[in-house]
Amino acid sequence: MERLPVCECESVHQDVVDAVRPKLLHGDEAIDLAALYKLFGDGTRVRIMQALRVHELCVCDLACLLGMTKSAISHQLKALRLSNLVRFRREGQNVFYALADEHVEQILDLGLDHLRE
Repeated sequence: MERLPVCECESVHQDVVDAVRPKLLHGDEAIDLAALYKLFGDGTRVRIMQALRVHELCVCDLACLLGMTKSAISHQLKALRLSNLVRFRREGQNVFYALADEHVEQILDLGLDHLRE
């Protein structure tokens, strides 16, 4: 197993520490950002978002597309909706889901760009 390099100096580079400290996320903002990225850690949710990127879809459409139950899709959509990653609209008895905004598309694009480089 490859060992990671370890810093062997005994002094703190205080100028660098002082420059970085004000740019660090603090408290709730760091936790909220981690929670957002955690949602992207599930392949099913990523596939749902990829599908919704192409077209708005109802739960039945998504279930058919992904070969899952409507209940499983609904469960994932609830998590995505509560995190403001997807939005919905009602049309009679139907509910159609779409990505919340272009920021979600950008997050997906950046992740794919990173994987493919």
